[in-house]
Amino acid sequence: MSDTPRYIRRLTHAEAELWEIVTASVTPYRQRPPTAPAEAAPPAKPPAPLREPGRTPAPVAPRDRPAPPPPPMPLTEIDHRTRAKIKRGRLDVDAKLDLHGLRQDEAQRALSAFLRRAQADGAKIAIVVTGKGLSREEGGVLRRVVPMWLQAPHLRDVVVGFGEAARHHGGEGALYVRIRRSDRLRGR
Repeated sequence: MSDTPRYIRRLTHAEAELWEIVTASVTPYRQRPPTAPAEAAPPAKPPAPLREPGRTPAPVAPRDRPAPPPPPMPLTEIDHRTRAKIKRGRLDVDAKLDLHGLRQDEAQRALSAFLRRAQADGAKIAIVVTGKGLSREEGGVLRRVVPMWLQAPHLRDVVVGFGEAARHHGGEGALYVRIRRSDRLRGR
């Protein structure tokens, strides 16, 4: 069980009144012995009438709560056709970010800012160069973590999908990133 406190919603005034009416009309299945001596209980209020004939209850004002965020859209792999269009020059690369020489925290901030700026500029395809890393078998740290960053919930409104770049764009050490159009966000 988790140690974090759970949020407990309080009943509205109308819900509390309804609960009192319901519990007043219910009798327990079995009587339980009292666990502690009962102190002087406050006198019970008589149940309020459910509704007067011909009157409708006053509407309860809704609370000002922000709408829940839409579920994150699934990422898609850049397909072979799109990759071929980029490779042949039929689809332009609109932006490029080189993360060489950056630490992880610097690279993550730079990536997030770059993608948001590229989206605001109307870019469709971007290249993110991570480098292949010092050891070819494992790959570099950025090469391993950038795909995880691209899948993060805070970038789902920017990134449509990503995939490995063509050799002349960096091959294994670079990624093509498809960027979501910013006008699509408002229409959701």
